[in-house]
Amino acid sequence: MSIITKHIILGRNINKLLIKETMQKLINVLAVASAAVSIAVVGTVGYVYVNREAIIEDVKEKALGSVMGGLGGAGLGGSLPSDLPIGTPDLAPTTPQAAAPAAPTAPIQF
Repeated sequence: MSIITKHIILGRNINKLLIKETMQKLINVLAVASAAVSIAVVGTVGYVYVNREAIIEDVKEKALGSVMGGLGGAGLGGSLPSDLPIGTPDLAPTTPQAAAPAAPTAPIQF
């Protein structure tokens, strides 16, 4: 085998080795990134599972605080502000209502 043939074969092998190493590095980076995402998801789910009761209570308190804050504490034994309507029949009509219209009849009789 001539020296030129040996160099060509060696060059091809080096190129294959470089491509293989580059691909291996890329695959390793993707594996590490995948592991990091998996750990983050498992950690978040674990944190929420362990603290689920405290999270639920916090959300309840915030929701009730925003609702009761708008009513001025009326739901907690306080009195309603005087500017709110109290539901008296002042909104009911004083004159009798008209009757509902009769059902329409077919324009063509058979």
